[in-house]
Amino acid sequence: MSKFIFSLSLLLVSITGFAQTANDTTTAPEPVYKDRYGLRVGADLYRLTRGLYNDNYRGFEIVADYRLTKKYYVAGEIGNEDFTVDDDQLNFTTQGQYIKIGFDYNAYENWLDMENMIYAGVRYGFSRYSQNLNSYRIYDASGYFDETIFYPDRKFDGLTAHWAEVVGGVKAEIFDNLFLGFSVRLNYLITDKKPENFDNLYIPGFNRTYEGSFGAGFNYSLSYFIPLYKKDKVPKEEKK
Repeated sequence: MSKFIFSLSLLLVSITGFAQTANDTTTAPEPVYKDRYGLRVGADLYRLTRGLYNDNYRGFEIVADYRLTKKYYVAGEIGNEDFTVDDDQLNFTTQGQYIKIGFDYNAYENWLDMENMIYAGVRYGFSRYSQNLNSYRIYDASGYFDETIFYPDRKFDGLTAHWAEVVGGVKAEIFDNLFLGFSVRLNYLITDKKPENFDNLYIPGFNRTYEGSFGAGFNYSLSYFIPLYKKDKVPKEEKK
């Protein structure tokens, strides 16, 4: 009888200890980490440096994004361009400002404490600018007359353009809060106000329009992240 009581007591102690261990396992708090949210502001290095090797170009672009959720960012660009195009038949100067606004989706799954991006996004673009027709050439196909060059120096003010833009790019943190980025843009011209007896061959922010309604561009950006607040996040359990 004493052996039976001792065995029963040992069994009850074992069950109690197992239950306590299981309870401790299920109620142990998961580690909590912080996701940072804030504003990232920078500049397009391509437009800033282009004027160093191209005397016909001056421009700048400010880039920014603001993190809304884990994956989505409000993003945009604002800039100015002054570009003289000297082609075989035309020489003209385009001057104006532009703004683009939209959002980016970050498809990259960061490790803890990383904030890199591999993203896709869309933009709506608007530009206000002027065109100045500096000179143009007239060729004589017959060969009897010399080439004629005219210098009208005619300016067209108050021009506008609207377009849609698809963006894809990357942003990588190279130092604390400092990001280097690259993006490619495909543009579709929605509408533009054309100058009389001329055309919009270059639109600030859109690029050349020689291919009709479609255009393309890219930028290299250097930006700084300004953290404003943090949100808790619970990391997923590692797969075994």
